Amino acid sequence: MEERLLSALAAAPIADSFAFAQSLGVEHNVLVGTIKSLVADGYITESPFEVSAWELTEEAKSYLQAGSPEVQIHHYLQTSGPVSQDALNQALGPVAKVGFPHAMRLKWIAVDKATKQVSAAVDSVSDDVQKALQVVESGEEAKANFDDLKKRKLVLLSKKTHFGLSQGPNFRPVRTKLSATLTSDMLKNSQWRTTQFKEYNIDAKGAVLPRGALHPLLKVRAEFRKILLEMGFEEMPTNAYVESSFWNFDALFQPQQHPARDAHDTFFVREPKLIHNFPDDYAERVKTMHEQGGEGSIGYRYPWSPIEAEKAILRTHTTGVSAKMLYQLAKDGFQPKKYFSIDRVFRNEAVDATHLAEFFQIEGVVADRNLSLAHMIGMAAEFFRRVGITQLKFKPAYNPYTEPSMEIFGFHPILKAWKEIGNSGVFRPEMLRPMVLPI
Repeated sequence: MEERLLSALAAAPIADSFAFAQSLGVEHNVLVGTIKSLVADGYITESPFEVSAWELTEEAKSYLQAGSPEVQIHHYLQTSGPVSQDALNQALGPVAKVGFPHAMRLKWIAVDKATKQVSAAVDSVSDDVQKALQVVESGEEAKANFDDLKKRKLVLLSKKTHFGLSQGPNFRPVRTKLSATLTSDMLKNSQWRTTQFKEYNIDAKGAVLPRGALHPLLKVRAEFRKILLEMGFEEMPTNAYVESSFWNFDALFQPQQHPARDAHDTFFVREPKLIHNFPDDYAERVKTMHEQGGEGSIGYRYPWSPIEAEKAILRTHTTGVSAKMLYQLAKDGFQPKKYFSIDRVFRNEAVDATHLAEFFQIEGVVADRNLSLAHMIGMAAEFFRRVGITQLKFKPAYNPYTEPSMEIFGFHPILKAWKEIGNSGVFRPEMLRPMVLPI
């Protein structure tokens, strides 16, 4: 097909690619593929133009062989004799429903009023619909009467792109395959002098390689992390999801009989069941604070259990890491610090549209002398301002390890409601005294 196309163009331009495809006995879309390939290599040039043509619907194509529905009904009744309309529908299916009104209009069939039987009313009929469809199929549209065909939706007017074809700048009667690469052998035997090469576009940009992207939650985490670093905070190591109850609860002055330490709220680890990852002398001071209190506090007045403190859990918050950092700060020699963490925590909660068994917690800790509640409010307000939340409310709250404590609410401009967005507080002396921090 390619050779015949080039041979024809060597003699004269081709006015209509569709007519040329018909002369070759091939589908036009098959020829178009060859045309596009030759145009890309500069062998030919194309001039597209639109041609409107009538096409048969799938329903019409079925009538080309079997005849129109009304003719099929007439032929069936001539063979079968009178039948009920239900029997006719069952025998011919959709054809009976489509053709029955047309056959009745043409008086080719009749219905006996007494017996309700349908029978052929004439001996012979002429299938004008099939003849009209054959005319459209042959391409002789000028001879076809489209009124009835259009009314019955047997033809559709479609627009197709045809091409005028002529010789291109690289035209040859036979296409030569162009080389895409220059090889070392071509250089050695001087074959490159006679080889035709494809054009190189040195300005073309390279293909964009697929690459990973941050999850939307990780994008938010990265934004929060940047804000906290800009505010002078240092990131705490929070890579240990399994923690001892001591650091998660006891070091925070949370009593061992507290409801949050129950299996209904906390995931307990089966293996290892116990973890002893805390200094004994520090644990002894924590025990004393729980049992007896000190420095003006009376403690919780219960027998503190070291086994309860060693129970391994999935951490319920990252505040246990803050306790570790403060203990190390006291041990190394106190100096003002600002710490933060953004990491995963786990709660044994019922999963619903607003709760999961795990989530990310953002935490910031400031350790310095002469701090007040006003400093904490100012720090929280600055953080949320940088996030984009400017309307804030602070409400008094209770936490086992902070006093005073505050819940933070932000106004949602779309929901038109105040939503809780944080919790805060000043660490209690009962938590800090066992660390030997200056308070």
